[in-house]
Order: sequence, then C-alpha cells, then structure tokens
Amino acid sequence: MTAPFLMKRMLDFREDLAVGEHRETSTYADVLTRTEGWKNVIREAGVSPGQTVSLEGEYGAEAVSAFLALLENDNIVVPLTEAAEAQHHTFRELAGVEKRIILDRSTRTVLDQGAAALDHELYRVLRKRGAAGLVLFTSGSTGACKGVVHDLDALLEKYWKRRQRLRTVVFLQLDHIGGVNTLFYTLANGGAVVVPPSRRPSDVCAAIAGHGAQLLPTSPTFLNLLLLSGEIDRHDLSSLELITYGTEPMPQSTLARIHAAFPHVRLQQTYGSTELGILASRSRSNDSLWVQVGGSGYETRIVEGTLRVRSQTAMLGYLNAPSPFDEEGFVDTGDRVELDGDWIRILGRDSEVINVGGSKVHPSEVESAILDLDVVEDVAVRAEPHPILGQVVAARVRLATALSPTELKQRIRRICSERLPRHAIPVKIEVSDEPLHNARFKRMRR
Repeated sequence: MTAPFLMKRMLDFREDLAVGEHRETSTYADVLTRTEGWKNVIREAGVSPGQTVSLEGEYGAEAVSAFLALLENDNIVVPLTEAAEAQHHTFRELAGVEKRIILDRSTRTVLDQGAAALDHELYRVLRKRGAAGLVLFTSGSTGACKGVVHDLDALLEKYWKRRQRLRTVVFLQLDHIGGVNTLFYTLANGGAVVVPPSRRPSDVCAAIAGHGAQLLPTSPTFLNLLLLSGEIDRHDLSSLELITYGTEPMPQSTLARIHAAFPHVRLQQTYGSTELGILASRSRSNDSLWVQVGGSGYETRIVEGTLRVRSQTAMLGYLNAPSPFDEEGFVDTGDRVELDGDWIRILGRDSEVINVGGSKVHPSEVESAILDLDVVEDVAVRAEPHPILGQVVAARVRLATALSPTELKQRIRRICSERLPRHAIPVKIEVSDEPLHNARFKRMRR
C-alpha cells in the first residue's frame, strides 16, 4: 500500500547515514539490506499478512529494519520496549499477538504464540483494507492503559510531502507515537535517527556531539534534568538547531533557563497524543508557552476551556475502551487551555486540576515556581483530600542538594507566596528519593 513510497524514497539516500548508534552507523542501503533480510526471516517463520506481531526490543538499525519489513508485509505491529517489560504479557494478550519478534544483535528470533487471530472489529477493518496496523498503549496516567489501533498506511500519508532533512535524536521509543513520528519523518526526508545508549543527559549529549545531531525532541522533565546535570558544558552541542518539547506542560521557569542555555537554538512546543498523532505546531517565541497547533489534516476547537481535535491521522479506535470520537469526529483531549486569538496555552490535564475550596490550581504553575529553587531537582504536584476545602495542594520534591525538611518547606512556601495566590501554596511537602518521572520522562503526579 503506502509502504513502497517510503522504501523508494529511502533508495534516493542510499549512501547517506540513516541510523547512528553508540558503536555502529548504518546507511540507508544498510537499512534496506537488513529489511530484506527480515522479510526473508518472517516469511520463513510463516508470518502471514494481517497477523498481529509484537516487536520486542530497543531502537536501533535492527528494530527499524524489522519494523519496515512488518510494514511491507501488512502486519499489525505491536512494539514493546524494555521499559514496559513488566506489562509485556498483558499487552500481548490484549493485542492478540500471534507471533513475537525478539530483537538481539546476534540472532533474529521469531516465536509462535500459538494464539488464534483476534477477531476484533478494528483488526477486521485493517485486514479488509489490506493495510498494515500499529498498536500502541497509552501511559495509563489517567487510568488503565488503553490499546490504540492505527492504520499504518494512513499514518504514513502525512510524510509524502518533503520537508527539512535533519539528524534527529531518538528520545521516545517505537512504542510511543512520538518515536514512530520521529522515524517516519526522518526516513521520508533523508535525515538520520541518532540513538543514544540511554536517556541519561551524558549519553544524550555525547550522541548529539558524536553524530552532529540537529534536532532534539524531548520533554520538559528531561530538559530540566539536562540543565541540572552540567553536561551542556562538557560537550560540543553546536550542531543543535532545534529543540522540541511536549508530552506534558512546560514550566515557564524551565523554558526560560533552556532559552538562556541555548540562545541560538530554536525552541518549539509540540502537541499530540497516542490517539491523534502529532499535530503541526508553532511557538509564539522561544521563551513563550503560547502555541498554535493544527495545520493540514487537523481541526481544533475549544469547548468549555478544553481542547478538542479532529485528525486525519487519528486512530481507528481502542481495543479495550469505547470510542472517544463525537458525532463530528472530534476527540476531547482533556487538556485545559487558555486562548489568545489563534494562540493557545496548555495548562494541563483537566483531570489533574486541584480544586481548593472552589478555587482551581494547575499543578504545572506550582511546579514552575518550585523548580526555580536551586536546591530542587524535580517536583510533582498533586491534589490531597481535605475534610473542609475538598482538596489542597501537595508536592513531592526530589532534592538536588541536601537540605533539612524545615528549611525546604520554608523556601518552597516563600517562593510560592511571592508568585502564586494563597490557595495554590502547597500544604503538604514530601521529599522523594525516587525519580518523579516515568520511563518516557513524563512527570508522575499520581
């Protein structure tokens, strides 16, 4: 279906770098050769078009090639990565995985699950179309994980138009819509995906310097940790031209510090979701949280303060939940926003708003104030039940330097009282020794 367009486009760049890893580089010709090898492997393993196949492993030339082979074979692909290993069995059962591909540098393993094909209505749609499919799982930050089904052929259509050719750091894996977007955008435009050995700031910076990466797509939480790490000063990051950030609201304090640290790099807020894909976006300025989202293939509207989106690259639906589409095809994202003409400012999830005696508090605004304290490495703000006010503000803090609990509380309440209304000042403050973000570097407030 649509896959041949991508493979033909890749032939145009056969001698150029496609995947840069820690100890290995692969040209487009290398990736295409590997893809042919995987097509032989899956054919010999009896993987038929329309079957559901899990792709289990980390980003790299091998994973990219196996993914492309399954795409060309019109399979329904279920990417699973190490970070979600505890949930692999659940995800395979929910998706009805019939075959498993286990990625390893030395072997190419295909396991037969011995399961009958899942007779789900969404899979029937894909099989009737003769289209490849993609199953991704939501993070579960607002409830149980949902299985999201995409038509991969339809998803690929947005990459037909040639755009900027960039060497792009891989921050999100293939089990995330952002990681899939990075891969398809890069391959369709002759760029290179740069794969750090980990998402530690030191490894990400070394990968940027080593491969001359131009684009770093990441999250506000990672950018905050990057600033604190000091790795910016230990590596040559002069190749960077663009930093994009999304997956969660950006604290204004973090944005200001990133702008100061990278004065010659363009900063751009992105917006998307597992269900809708990644929307085109444009930030008002490098130090502004106001953004325009939408563009070709997307329509947006604001209803009672929350953003609704209609997308041509939207999912077909959920495997294990009712359809979220209204009769016009719009999805309520649950993201509360402010509006200024054509610009919006994303305040955060409607479900995370804290109601203190009728006054609303957005966690990101409190976090932004607290993150300006040099003793704080990270913070996650949430609602705490209260018998009189209904809810109060609670903050979990990870410290950058040792500090007594009394001194920490005094500093937090002092800076919050200077910047925020009284009802937004944290009543409960806890110190955490554990990271406050998940494997995708998204802040965990629950």
